[in-house]
Amino acid sequence: MPASLALPVPSAHRNRPLDHMQRHRHPPDRLKRRTDMPRDRLILDHWPVAALYAIGDIHGCGAQLQAMEAEIVADAADIPGEKWIVTLGDQVDRGPDTRGVIDHLLGPPPAGFRRLSLLGNHEQMLLDCLADPVAHGDWVPEGGDRTLASYGISAVPAADDPDAIAEAMASGIPPAHVEFLESLPILLALPGFVFVHAGIRPGTALEQQEDHDLIWIRRPFLDATDLGGLRVVHGHTPTPEPVITQIRYGIDTRCFASGTLTALRVLPTGETRLLQVRS
Repeated sequence: MPASLALPVPSAHRNRPLDHMQRHRHPPDRLKRRTDMPRDRLILDHWPVAALYAIGDIHGCGAQLQAMEAEIVADAADIPGEKWIVTLGDQVDRGPDTRGVIDHLLGPPPAGFRRLSLLGNHEQMLLDCLADPVAHGDWVPEGGDRTLASYGISAVPAADDPDAIAEAMASGIPPAHVEFLESLPILLALPGFVFVHAGIRPGTALEQQEDHDLIWIRRPFLDATDLGGLRVVHGHTPTPEPVITQIRYGIDTRCFASGTLTALRVLPTGETRLLQVRS
């Protein structure tokens, strides 16, 4: 199993334990993802780790991400065994340093940890715009302007100028970053818990969930009183403070505006603990 889990997973291995998954890379000349291709769901039948730390929407806040990882390392110092850091999507856009965030996530995780990043709606919007800036130029005012600026694009194109958008994205965003975004799985499930960007549709099995729901849903997920015995750890819906109920943990605290990044530690026993860093 690779040290970094944020890698493409062959479709034949979807929904199988991670121990059985192999490395797979896209051909080097492939820069655009078919947006109708289903994303990988990582569904495990056991807890292979001593602790899992889920980090809410980062949105280009590189300083807070690094501070949070330092906080996680300190928190985990007395927990023996392997630990995972899972970022819940929306790593990009809106904040000042998308490039730095992706560079960090592509780098080695802290000693004793593995790192997994999930797909959020903002990663999908970026890739959709890359594939078709005519249809998806609205990514730019939705936070894509800050992303392009982080890649050194000083003259951010207008949403209705697809040629300028295409040129800016091609000249600014490194292929390795595009490949990273293409590779992101959309869901991680371990016994009793689901980790996902937006949430799940109540009453639908994990294997049958629509990709669109997993990165965009709010209601009926937010109003659900029963998720089939699962507890869902998610971001996407921003709140001033984390939202904790018997069935879900909402940990998007709008870091790009509030300066507060939130994480949740989950142990195989089901015990949880919140961590926060504030700028």
